[in-house]
Amino acid sequence: MKGTFHESRQPEAPRIATDASGAAVQLTPTQLKVMRGVGSGQLNKQIAFDLGIAEATVKAHMTALMRKLNVRNRTQVAIAAQSLSRHAS
Repeated sequence: MKGTFHESRQPEAPRIATDASGAAVQLTPTQLKVMRGVGSGQLNKQIAFDLGIAEATVKAHMTALMRKLNVRNRTQVAIAAQSLSRHAS
């Protein structure tokens, strides 16, 4: 993104979630944001807009999330997101 200003921040540490079998997995900060968007019922296009990334990038993060969480579809990612938010509260 040419000509945009980004605040310099400390990189966020990966967050821990659990996969379908209960095993711990590490998620990158962007994967976590995508997962939260899915958990909120947003479409890939909406998540991409909110994060300032391409829709194809969201799809790539979704593929990585499904592999890491050992799930097969978006609904299961959303369930994992809601479970993660309950444990964080």
